Amino acid sequence: MDALNQTRVTEFVFLGLTDNWVLEILFFMAFSVTYVLTLLGNILILVTIVFTPRLHTPMYFFLSNLSFIDICHSSVTVPKMLEGLLLEKKTISFDNCIAQLFFLHLFACAEIFLLTIMAYDRYVAICTPLHYPNVMNMRVCVQLVFALWLGGTVHSLVQTFLTTRLPYCGPNIIDSYFCDVPPVIKLACTDTYLTGMLIVSNSGTISLTCFLALIASYMVILVSLRKQSAEGRRKALSTCSAHFMVVALFFGPCIFIYTRPDTSFSIDKVVSVFYTVVTPLLNPLIYTLRNEEVKCAIKQLRRRQVFS
Repeated sequence: MDALNQTRVTEFVFLGLTDNWVLEILFFMAFSVTYVLTLLGNILILVTIVFTPRLHTPMYFFLSNLSFIDICHSSVTVPKMLEGLLLEKKTISFDNCIAQLFFLHLFACAEIFLLTIMAYDRYVAICTPLHYPNVMNMRVCVQLVFALWLGGTVHSLVQTFLTTRLPYCGPNIIDSYFCDVPPVIKLACTDTYLTGMLIVSNSGTISLTCFLALIASYMVILVSLRKQSAEGRRKALSTCSAHFMVVALFFGPCIFIYTRPDTSFSIDKVVSVFYTVVTPLLNPLIYTLRNEEVKCAIKQLRRRQVFS
């Protein structure tokens, strides 16, 4: 019989972040503000890049895609988490849980691939500047973005298939505030060791491999900066340090969570909050506060709006 037909669980119950109602109210206010700021900050970056012709370059094209992914990534988990903070019983239907799991991995994997592509873009721009216009033209950029969405979709489909092929007979309590593969498959009424290993080989390998590739690219960039002028080194270090901050904030939690088969720690919820709630807010702050071009473009757009 098909595994899906054996499924008895029709909904899951989240334990949430805490059972203390005072903390739940405080978390609700804090994360509501964080989510609104995430949406506004990333939308501001998108609008600024779209309506500023001089920002129509590969680097800002990738940055606009990062803002779009951050909006989607945070919207997959945060609204449901905010709803749960106000309800005594935090539930989600089986189908909605699987949908949340699918889109979570789609956008997370897309961001991992995008950050890797952005590192490659900086490598070409700094190490081989004369070849940059040919290597990173807009046609290539569009193809790379298409490839990252295709890769993210394939990864997410694999994760979803590995999860739904298991029978769920109960219990139905998830020790988290959103649906993810590791906590969900723990509820399957069958041995999940092999599935857990497949998940690690998928999510863990992607996260770790891309992170090591990023580290290697930055090491090459740092070595090549010795040949640059003082001004060139300053600009390159400013851009790369901002990018590396985003990489560390996003990849750290992903590697921590998805490279441990059949293991969970009490700190997992805190780590999950960081990469699903906090990091999407930090990305626009890091890029706008450290990037003079973006700040100037935002000021010019504001003046044009005021005078119009």
